[in-house]
Amino acid sequence: MTAEFFAASNVLIVAGKGGVGKTTVGASLGIAAARSGYDVLLVELEGHSNLATVFDVEQLSYEEVIIDLTELDMGPGEAEPGRGRLRARQIRPDDALLDYLERAGLGPLTTRLSRSGAMDVVVTAAPGIRDLLTLGKIRQLEQAGSADLIVVDAPAAGHALTFLTAAAGLASSASSGPVREQADLVLEMFADDRRCQVVLVTLPEETPITETVETAFSLEEDVGIKLAPVVVNGVWPTIEGLAAAVSSAERALAGRRPAAGSSPAEPLVDAARYRLARIADQEAEMARLAAELPLAQVRLPFLFRTELGRSGIAELAASLTDQPAVGSP
Repeated sequence: MTAEFFAASNVLIVAGKGGVGKTTVGASLGIAAARSGYDVLLVELEGHSNLATVFDVEQLSYEEVIIDLTELDMGPGEAEPGRGRLRARQIRPDDALLDYLERAGLGPLTTRLSRSGAMDVVVTAAPGIRDLLTLGKIRQLEQAGSADLIVVDAPAAGHALTFLTAAAGLASSASSGPVREQADLVLEMFADDRRCQVVLVTLPEETPITETVETAFSLEEDVGIKLAPVVVNGVWPTIEGLAAAVSSAERALAGRRPAAGSSPAEPLVDAARYRLARIADQEAEMARLAAELPLAQVRLPFLFRTELGRSGIAELAASLTDQPAVGSP
């Protein structure tokens, strides 16, 4: 992903099946964009991610916090101090509603709603209203130019569809009024790929890729939002010469006399066979993804470590900027 990719759209909504590393990818995208010199705002949605843990900071709130990039092991090519910036915040529907009412000049009403406990009733008054309030706040941040790039860590794939189709659903059910107005504004943002795109995240495995393909077509048909390149996370890197080494070791083991007993090399050969099989499987699945979903792919490596940590996130961010997208544009 080049610097031009981060300039292609004002908002990137990162979505994917639970467990594919969606939050990690969103954080990596934020770092990579900041490294490229952009002012980036990472947004987590209430109850759907944990960006704070990724960056080892206090729990995110409605107020922005600045992520100190100097504490990240950025490695070669680190952006000059002050060139790029990374901030993070959480968006909650009730706070988004308070913001909306304040901007509409209804400040006294917000105080009454808060004191009476009626806020929860308001934000759950209709199916999808919580999601629309959140999307409306994201749109408001985008229109205000709050950042060069806003990266949204969306809910997992199933809820992501509900989240992103909320505006269309409410627009069809409300003929007029503030709900219809807000829904139309969100749909207007979705329709413009210079303003908003979705980044789908998957693993190079059968079930996640199948769900990714289904989600992609549902988003295009039901939401009309443009899809950015798919991020395939957790790709095991190939080891040059491994297949030849396994074949050589297998011939040597086959020539051993039965009386010699087991060889210390056998577990290593078994591990190498597993690695080769895993790589073959993932290559087949990524080829299937390319055939069924004509989008470019960006592949992030599987990091063999017990904890990802800040250095791991920085490594993934570097991988994002060091490779071109693979496949269809």
